[in-house]
Amino acid sequence: MKKKIVSLALVVAMAVTMLCACGKKEAGGMTVADGVLTMATNAYFPPYEYYQGEDIVGIDAEIAEAVAEKLGLELKIEDMEFDSIITAVQTGKVDIGLAGLTVTEDRKKSVNFSDTYATGIQVIVVPEDSAIASVDDLSGKKIGVQLSTTGDIYASGDYGEDAVEKYNKGADAIMALKQNKVDAVIIDNEPAQSFVEANEGLKILDTEYVTEDYAACINKENEELLTAVNKALAELKEDGTLQNILDKYITAD
Repeated sequence: MKKKIVSLALVVAMAVTMLCACGKKEAGGMTVADGVLTMATNAYFPPYEYYQGEDIVGIDAEIAEAVAEKLGLELKIEDMEFDSIITAVQTGKVDIGLAGLTVTEDRKKSVNFSDTYATGIQVIVVPEDSAIASVDDLSGKKIGVQLSTTGDIYASGDYGEDAVEKYNKGADAIMALKQNKVDAVIIDNEPAQSFVEANEGLKILDTEYVTEDYAACINKENEELLTAVNKALAELKEDGTLQNILDKYITAD
């Protein structure tokens, strides 16, 4: 009886292995599912990613599409909460994460990062009649942020968790600001401009909160994909595609 059980276990193990092998294919040395590069993002961060009808568009979406094309893969984008992206990459649910992700030492413990493809600036959004005029005025104020973003990380570190209200989307933090639930919002400059343009009575302070580098995150065990993505990014930078995508969404004013 024991031998039969062991034999059955071996059969099951072999079947699982075969199923896994069928679901994964090698593409240029990279292990991806059925020739599809699956990208995780949070599509509420314009102009990096946002919905246009039912489609997710923006800087990260176009860069990922260009990278996938270089690698001979089809791109699939999965929208999820921002704080789920790194976990999704870690667990292999997705191949890559692009979501205005800042390279930090803490995040490097969980995932690998590609070469930088853009520079982000965290800024402070306040009501036009606010007495807050600089970073120095944030002490003692209630600050709104998007959960697990660097705005959240830095503000929580600088002013304490009790001073920070965390929201799943940047738009929710902005709405809280309009409703006087928070005194200021710390968020990336590009979505900040979009939010201020769409919401009368808000402004961005001239002072910068922090400058950071954006990159794609990739599972630590998929070194081949990291190498391939960096090669693709270098080629896209060299031929001007990367800059054209950035210029399409970010004006120089």
